[in-house]
Amino acid sequence: MKKVVFDFNHIPDLAAFYADFAHQFTLNEQFGANLDALWDEVTGGIALPVEIDFINLNVGRKRRFGALVLLFEEAEEELEGALRFNVFDKAKPKPDF
Repeated sequence: MKKVVFDFNHIPDLAAFYADFAHQFTLNEQFGANLDALWDEVTGGIALPVEIDFINLNVGRKRRFGALVLLFEEAEEELEGALRFNVFDKAKPKPDF
């Protein structure tokens, strides 16, 4: 299964996410860069099976990118195992002083 990682330490906004998504899945310039176009690609355009990880998605970023998280969670359910979606907050542990 192919694995694709989106590191939100390097994705400041939706436009950057869409650009990274198009790059990682080698989409052409016809990609609409919106939630509807993303849904169409995830559920019928990209090669499956695939595992998609969102990393460094802390609480503040989850609010900003919540629509993306919901879209991928719905797609994971609809695609019944052909898509695996994971969200990780890889914050560095704080030292115990």
